[in-house]
Amino acid sequence: MRFDELKLEEQFRKVQELPDIVREYLRILKLSRRPDKEEFMQVSKISAAMILLVGLIGFTIYVLMTALPKALAGVP
Repeated sequence: MRFDELKLEEQFRKVQELPDIVREYLRILKLSRRPDKEEFMQVSKISAAMILLVGLIGFTIYVLMTALPKALAGVP
């Protein structure tokens, strides 16, 4: 069996599995629900707090990486 034939058979097998994957996605979509306003606001606040926290950590690292070497070298 050549490499090209093996690759073609693998692609054909993936295409055959496609209806099963679509069925699984549809089942998950049927089980999901739309969040109410209170749940949405809570998730939004937590997400915003985490974004700010990650930004603050990144800014702190940036300041340390730019100011600390200058301070250690004695350069004004």
